[in-house]
Amino acid sequence: MNSRHVRVITRDGETVFETESRGYDVLRNPALNKGAAFSEVERKGLGLVGLVPTAAPMELAQQVEQAYIHYSEHATDLDKHLYLLRLHDTNVTLFYALMQHHLLEMLPVAYDPTVGEAIENFSEVYSRPRGVFLSIDDVDGVEAALAATGATADEIDLIVATDAEEILGIGDWGAGGIDISIGKLAVYTAAAGVDPHRVLPIVLDVGTDNEMLLNDLDYIGNRHGRVRGERYDAFVDAYVQAARKLFPNALLHWEDFGSTNCRRILDRYRDTCATFNDDMQGTGAITMSGLYNALKVAGTAWTDQRVVILGGGTAGCGIADQIRDQMVRDGLSEADAIARIHIVDLPGLLTADMNDDLLDYQRPYAKPQADVAGWTLTAPVVDTADAMRWPAMATLQEERASGIIDLAEVVAQVKPTILIGTSTTPGRFTEAIVKGMAAHTDHPIVFPLSNPTPLAEATPKQILTWTDGRALVATGSPFDDVEINGIVHRIGQANNAALYPGLGLGVIVARASRISDEMIRAAALAVAGQADTTAPGAALLPSNQYLRATSSTVAVDVVKRAQAEGLAQADIENPVEAVRRAEWWPVYRTVIAA
Repeated sequence: MNSRHVRVITRDGETVFETESRGYDVLRNPALNKGAAFSEVERKGLGLVGLVPTAAPMELAQQVEQAYIHYSEHATDLDKHLYLLRLHDTNVTLFYALMQHHLLEMLPVAYDPTVGEAIENFSEVYSRPRGVFLSIDDVDGVEAALAATGATADEIDLIVATDAEEILGIGDWGAGGIDISIGKLAVYTAAAGVDPHRVLPIVLDVGTDNEMLLNDLDYIGNRHGRVRGERYDAFVDAYVQAARKLFPNALLHWEDFGSTNCRRILDRYRDTCATFNDDMQGTGAITMSGLYNALKVAGTAWTDQRVVILGGGTAGCGIADQIRDQMVRDGLSEADAIARIHIVDLPGLLTADMNDDLLDYQRPYAKPQADVAGWTLTAPVVDTADAMRWPAMATLQEERASGIIDLAEVVAQVKPTILIGTSTTPGRFTEAIVKGMAAHTDHPIVFPLSNPTPLAEATPKQILTWTDGRALVATGSPFDDVEINGIVHRIGQANNAALYPGLGLGVIVARASRISDEMIRAAALAVAGQADTTAPGAALLPSNQYLRATSSTVAVDVVKRAQAEGLAQADIENPVEAVRRAEWWPVYRTVIAA
């Protein structure tokens, strides 16, 4: 909350807003505005008589009904997204009340995947400033730009920042990436009750390599190519230092950074402040939630698993890291755990001879040549879309004239018990591959996680049909139930929104000095525990219909874990009550004149 205009105070046991604003300035403030819901006392005290309709004050529930009618009148998801954006800019409480009532329907519209389309059109639809645009061309002005928000040191709990290099699968969108930070924060609030008045969306504008944007007269960002190297690192460091100085209690969330930067930035700051990268840590953790339940249903141990992951980017390697760590917890050495994990990317199975061309987080999983001697090689094929997504990998694949070790060969040789897809390439889990896997394990665990839905490596119906209903399936996108042999298989969605909002809320409540791997594991286990897997065909993950309940459970367990590790700086006797008090709900607070 910007203390220049509004103060949050307690009066007669009630939390209220106190403001010096009057008249239209109140109505223009989305944190204060209630539209026709202002009481008669508020209208007189705030100078609103005559500025709002004279009928009796409306109830929030009535406004929600009206807003949903207006929302539904828009024909496309992009138009609906823009309607929600305008509503948020007008009345924050009504926006979240509407989201709360229609969470399953509106999450994909407010955030992924529709936000990608909004970002592609950001320069055309940009109207009201939101968030903070930090420019690499003005490093000395970073602190002043953050301070311009007017927020004081104890008024910001969470900051989501992006440099927009790899937005959702649509690539580099420069300054338009601010919308990904805005959308991410909306999910934090809708799913977990993080106070929307205590958050800050940021874009780190380091330029763009998107030629279409650079030649677009309406583009709002820096008109030069992406800056990299030491100057980039100095800019990121200036942001972190300024954010920590001005908002020392804030959790720093990194979103949609490029593959060459995301792990490196996380590793640089994770031991010194509370920081989190959802692309690597969140995707890995929600996948682990599904795997914890899959192994429980299958009745097998982590030390008996053989894992193949299709897609060696931030998501795939983030999942591999957390599987490795769990295997180590259960008794394997790190070397033995890594030996059980095989990653296939554009140049095929990652092997040691590729080392100089691999990213730092891929190298630990590159297999020694001796381990794959005699494996069948396949002629390399470079798909145009793949080459655009991963140019370095495509180039490497072209250079491997001798051929690659493809997914089918890896599955045939490894005989995996777990097959995970993060490739964003549809249809890669073929009938032959899935049937070959199922021939060697009673309950093949197959997670086609690429999203949106058309990009899934296979559909649940295909996987369950090919395995005669024996497979244990979770997906990255929503899918309908599948009936096989009289059993209805409910398909759990590995949606990060079930995990990171509750994790963030727990970190905020605990005032954790940093986010440990064990805190993330606690979040993953909490999500897994919300799914009842006892019935045949039960979903491996909880329904997103109950995100608020799931997030509360996650937050409580994260607080407890932070306390156990000595990372909680807040003095908390009852974590359940502390989380309950911290949760924000979309209800109108009384607004009084200062």
